[in-house]
Amino acid sequence: MEVASFVAAARRSLDLAQYDFHLVPETAEIVGGAIREAAARDVAVRMIYDVGHRNPIPVPPPPEPDVTLISSLGVPHRPIAGVPDLMHHKYAVRDAETVWTGSTNWTDDSWSRQENVILIAESSRIAADFTADFEELWSKGIVEESGFVEPNPIRISGKQVRAWFTPGYGEALSRRIAKRIRRAKRRVRICSPVLTVAPVLSALAERVSEGLDIAGCLDRPQIEGVIYQWGIDGNAAWKLPLLRQALKADFSAKPSTPWGVGTVHDFMHAKVTVVDDVLFAGSFNLSRSGEQNAENVLEVEDPALAERLATFVDEVRARYPRFTPT
Repeated sequence: MEVASFVAAARRSLDLAQYDFHLVPETAEIVGGAIREAAARDVAVRMIYDVGHRNPIPVPPPPEPDVTLISSLGVPHRPIAGVPDLMHHKYAVRDAETVWTGSTNWTDDSWSRQENVILIAESSRIAADFTADFEELWSKGIVEESGFVEPNPIRISGKQVRAWFTPGYGEALSRRIAKRIRRAKRRVRICSPVLTVAPVLSALAERVSEGLDIAGCLDRPQIEGVIYQWGIDGNAAWKLPLLRQALKADFSAKPSTPWGVGTVHDFMHAKVTVVDDVLFAGSFNLSRSGEQNAENVLEVEDPALAERLATFVDEVRARYPRFTPT
């Protein structure tokens, strides 16, 4: 398994920021075993995870990480209270040199039932940015006081990369994605469970009216939950026309299983935006909540990787019916 292999390669340090960590015994033995073995060979392992959010939200409620499993690993660990917003990261930093990140929680459903994206960056400078974010959460334990790592550009194999973190740079990240969309010349491709953040909605609505090639996939129960909430919340209803205009582009939506106690979690869970030859991928939903959660995104200027992820988005959206909000 790729997760276990990534962990097994650690020689000095391993920082794990996991929104959810819930495994059946078979996979817990593989992944948990790799973490225990790393600690046994004196790798400095630390783990943070999300707990405690109880606010009403129009998307699936936060998970309940398996604290018993986490405690059994024998490594320092710290719950981060997701109040008022989530500790939504899914990253690992290995040996201050390599970062594993993306939209994939370390859960069985994430690996087997959901569409997700994983990125691995081999760069000590990117790793340093993720470590700085981890330290903010580890030392303070407060979501709203994290994400204040400047998104400075870094060159990796000739490609420009930026690491973005929220909530510190949440609004700036939304504006950055929207600016790219406004300047797009060829295409925009999006996978996001929901699509609700105002700058991106506005940019998409403008470019749809101009005939730009825009397409993507959402998660149907989650986006319908948002639309319902907006319909009864006068403070957010102003965004409905923008959403309807944006979704005149070619968007599909996965009819996943609505969240419930004991249900499978088969959501369309990928979070990636491709604009021409630039991609944004990580844990960040295109939502106002995403701006306020603890999230991360890699912005990468790479024509080959952008093409690969645009193809992924097209493959995902082709699986599900076209979505038009009512």
